[in-house]
Amino acid sequence: MRIRVVCSAVVVGVSVLGLPGAALAQQPGPDAIRQEIEQLRKELDAIQRSYGERLATLEAQVTAMAQTPAVPHQPAPASPPPAQPAPAGASKIFNPDIAVIGNFVATGGSNAMEPSPAFELREAELSFQAAVDPYARADFFISVGPDHVGLEEGVVTFPALPGGLLVKVGQMREAFGKINGLHPHVLPWPDRPLVMRNLLGGEEGLADAGISAARLIPNPWFFLEATGQVFRGTAGDVFQGSEASDLSYLARLRGYGDLSEAANIDLGTSWSLGRNGSGIEDGTDVGRLTTQLFGLDATVRYRPLRRAIYRSFVGRAELLWSRRQEPGGVQAAFGCFISGDYQFARRWSAGVRYDRSGRADAASVVDTGGALLVTFMPSEFSQLRGMYRRTRYDGTTTANEFLFQVQFAIGAHGAHPF
Repeated sequence: MRIRVVCSAVVVGVSVLGLPGAALAQQPGPDAIRQEIEQLRKELDAIQRSYGERLATLEAQVTAMAQTPAVPHQPAPASPPPAQPAPAGASKIFNPDIAVIGNFVATGGSNAMEPSPAFELREAELSFQAAVDPYARADFFISVGPDHVGLEEGVVTFPALPGGLLVKVGQMREAFGKINGLHPHVLPWPDRPLVMRNLLGGEEGLADAGISAARLIPNPWFFLEATGQVFRGTAGDVFQGSEASDLSYLARLRGYGDLSEAANIDLGTSWSLGRNGSGIEDGTDVGRLTTQLFGLDATVRYRPLRRAIYRSFVGRAELLWSRRQEPGGVQAAFGCFISGDYQFARRWSAGVRYDRSGRADAASVVDTGGALLVTFMPSEFSQLRGMYRRTRYDGTTTANEFLFQVQFAIGAHGAHPF
């Protein structure tokens, strides 16, 4: 309707104003103009009547709504609050993190002093780890081998005690040096260095039941940690107390600092003391003889930030002195190892190690050795490693061996000490 009115108005305007040329010759007469104006007037009257009717209808509806009593608003029934997820720690009360790690080693070559089977699943480690409550966590590691089943570690840790103390209670690996505290599957080699085997109780190392307390020493320069431990005193053939009071003691001081944004160094010193059992006669330790251990360890790491997943280097060294009292005198033995591992690709690394060590009960007998190895890690759950090892026992007997190691893991396994 409105479009028609506008068009008519345009026509009228054009007719009134006129157009030049031929348009003026076709100008309508006065009667036609009057008829057009009358038609427009009728259309405008019709539009006005329609508008008035619609306005009256809307006013009537508003009046009716104002006279109707208001109905109070009924709130929607409240829905039950959404279920809150259980804290992460609560889900592990009955379901701890469980993992199994297999350590398979194949050995070829000859070694008359320490022969090894051609194929051996040296260990299957079962781990159970979870928070006990907000104040403690528990970690259990069970070692299953071809001829043994035993508790490798079983500790409860209290991380938030007064005075900034970190306390552990249970069966644990002693904190002597850097390598002794590592489980076999975490070692950078298929075996332990000679100094560990000769002076620290063999492949199993120092492990015993006891209590450990550690504390950070605040200072503005570097990370510094002091650890004190007391054990039952029966750690392999190193400590063999004959009475309940024959405890062994350990102290360790460790420092860590950054050398640059890509390199750091870790230094530590350790001391341990306990009965060695060399004076036991008829079940009685008549000699009350002791063994003291002193150790120094250093670890240097380099990992460039821009190439962190492709390039890295770790250098390790430990020096150990053993002073073992025996009925015939004191056996003062020294041992050490130095190693380096270089990662040259994302999944590949190569390493070298040099060993030298006397023996705890025969300090004058010195064993030396060296090793070359290559490691391939398809993923964080598997690892393949080949190592050539040459050992010379007492300067007379030489062993040449090749070790091939396969490690594989299933389940959630917690992080190991840095």
